[in-house]
Amino acid sequence: MWSRAVRRAFLPYLILVLVLHTAAFAQRDSIVLAPVTVVGFAPERFMAGLKIQRIDSATLQQFRFQNISDLLAFHTPLAFKNYGPSQLNTVSFRGTSAQHTAVLWNGLNINQPNLGQTDFSTLPVAGFDRLSVQYGSSASVVGTDAVGGSILLESSSLQPVGLKVLLGRRQGSFGNQQTQAGASYGTHIKETLRLSGKTLYYDGRMNNRYPYAQRQGYFVEPANAEQRGLVQDLTLAGRKGRQLSAHLWFTDNKSTIAPENPDARQLTRTQSRRAMLQYQTNTWTWRTAWTRDLIDFGGGDYQTMEHTGTDRFLTRLEKELEFPLGTSGARLNLRVGGEVAHYRTQVDGYTEPIITENRADLFVLSRWQIIPRWLVSATVRQAFVTRFSPPLTPSLGTEYRLIDQSAYKLTAKGSLGRSYRVPTLNERYWKTLGNPDIRPESGFNKEVGLETTWQPTKEQQIIASLTAYHNRVDDWTYWNPDRNYRVENLQLVIARGLEALMQWQATQAPWKTGATLGYALNRSSQERVYNAYATDEVGKQLVYVPLHQGTLSTYVQRGSSRLTAQVRGVTRSFYTFDNSRYLPGYVLANLLAESTWQRGHWQANVQAQVNNIFDILYLNVKRNAMPGRSFSLNLLLIYNSESK
Repeated sequence: MWSRAVRRAFLPYLILVLVLHTAAFAQRDSIVLAPVTVVGFAPERFMAGLKIQRIDSATLQQFRFQNISDLLAFHTPLAFKNYGPSQLNTVSFRGTSAQHTAVLWNGLNINQPNLGQTDFSTLPVAGFDRLSVQYGSSASVVGTDAVGGSILLESSSLQPVGLKVLLGRRQGSFGNQQTQAGASYGTHIKETLRLSGKTLYYDGRMNNRYPYAQRQGYFVEPANAEQRGLVQDLTLAGRKGRQLSAHLWFTDNKSTIAPENPDARQLTRTQSRRAMLQYQTNTWTWRTAWTRDLIDFGGGDYQTMEHTGTDRFLTRLEKELEFPLGTSGARLNLRVGGEVAHYRTQVDGYTEPIITENRADLFVLSRWQIIPRWLVSATVRQAFVTRFSPPLTPSLGTEYRLIDQSAYKLTAKGSLGRSYRVPTLNERYWKTLGNPDIRPESGFNKEVGLETTWQPTKEQQIIASLTAYHNRVDDWTYWNPDRNYRVENLQLVIARGLEALMQWQATQAPWKTGATLGYALNRSSQERVYNAYATDEVGKQLVYVPLHQGTLSTYVQRGSSRLTAQVRGVTRSFYTFDNSRYLPGYVLANLLAESTWQRGHWQANVQAQVNNIFDILYLNVKRNAMPGRSFSLNLLLIYNSESK
């Protein structure tokens, strides 16, 4: 219903774009991205010593028709547990499980409460405007689940004055396609009051009509998916930093396995409704939010569907204080606040028809700029959960500029922090297998690193980082086969590793070129003997966590045309706890060519993409073959009332 209404609302804009799209476009000298003001997720400022990787806007633009896992796989060392095209895709962050990554949308944790994780195949890149990846434990800053790391998604705040309308279309191999339509707008209501917003509707159909049923003897599982969503942001900005904003993100995803087989097919439909209202001044921030997560699962004729529905209501209040210290420029920033949330869930397989619980958090975040080259942050959080006692969660981080020259800078950083994970609703309330007495997981993360920036010439810049980490997670939950898969706090997992990242950029008009090279070593193992069979598992690499990963992204650009190559390589990953069986390693390569033309108020961007260019065979966690080489063509048309 709501999708039809959105289509009708956009119809005048779409007709205007389609009528004028045949106009001749004059090519400009560079790719211009319209400026967008984003109010940063404030706690990032209190994460001194932690590694934070910000994905640039050009990369987000390249992946706007794909989901977030496609982007992160080629630009970060995250490992993904992919069940197949158009199916569940979860993340392993620094050797932890899918439940150990916090996914935050405008500061709100959007992990599905019953499962405690996010299906990354259902998060399109078009759904947000800014993406940051925060490595290591940050539970004292963002709360539960942030054991291995956090994914920070942010919406736009103030849009440029004027009207910008866009229409996008992606047509790919195997009958896959996606359409996007939207607008951003901004105006001054009066001299001291500004209104802006963004509206986007997307509709994707992954039909996956493969011309083969097998690849080199491995089965290619038939599956298709539909993905629709609506994003709405509105901001009213006044004087003295006062700002009122509203954000909506509605999603509807259907995934069907074996759709042509009435006896074997399975349908999973996940729907999310996310709404947030936020008011902020220079020192105060208040936000209230509501989310509804729905999951329906069934097979065969779909007459009997298993239903899961969870509502969450949340209110958060924060106050920031700043204290100048002496005359040397030192200052101390404090952010204190609290959060309360109410959960209401209805699941067919739970011990009670409707279960409710309350949660609360109190936190203090501090940032101490001792001298211009030395920064320290100390944070502490205490969570409260109905019938549970999560641990007090402190952290301490520091950054010190060892070398501070105009052309060369070197910074040392380090961090210590506790983490915790509140057990999922499934782990506590599932009939027979759930455990109401299960304890929250508790972790302790340590990491040190170096970051450097070097500008050898005016035309070149090199940025590099090296990070070593050690993360111990105790009371790791385990669905114990010796107890008929009843969940228990049995495992002790230690993840340790090394991450390296280097970026190089050069400009020699009219040419631009750059490359990003990443490498990760991740040793993650179970270290506690909890039964006779666990002896064979102690010290072994966790399942679906490759020991080595590497990524390379390089581009060359002339004027408004760019050619990009992306490479991802992983070593084998085990799928048995004793490491006796494994999925082979592989190297994937993609190639993208794009160009932008502009004339007057109109801009067109065309992108051609080849995925798996060498037609490599690699397997998903079901040990089925993933698709071979595929192609796609993207067209994005933009009308901007302010361009000339």
